[in-house]
Amino acid sequence: MAHLATNCSVGSIVEAAMPALNGETRDRIGKGLREVYVDRCDAQPITDAQVELLLRLRQKERDQRRAD
Repeated sequence: MAHLATNCSVGSIVEAAMPALNGETRDRIGKGLREVYVDRCDAQPITDAQVELLLRLRQKERDQRRAD
């Protein structure tokens, strides 16, 4: 699956192949990101957009658990 990525040095949009991640890898990345978030950002208020993203992530996680 190809995704668009921004080449920051040039400012252009380029296609970049994204690696396929298995469930264990996604879980480990998610846990790592959550740990970083809790350690650095937990005391700061989050925006409505961030709340919406977190709710969508939670829904996707629930859907994946139901599918398994």
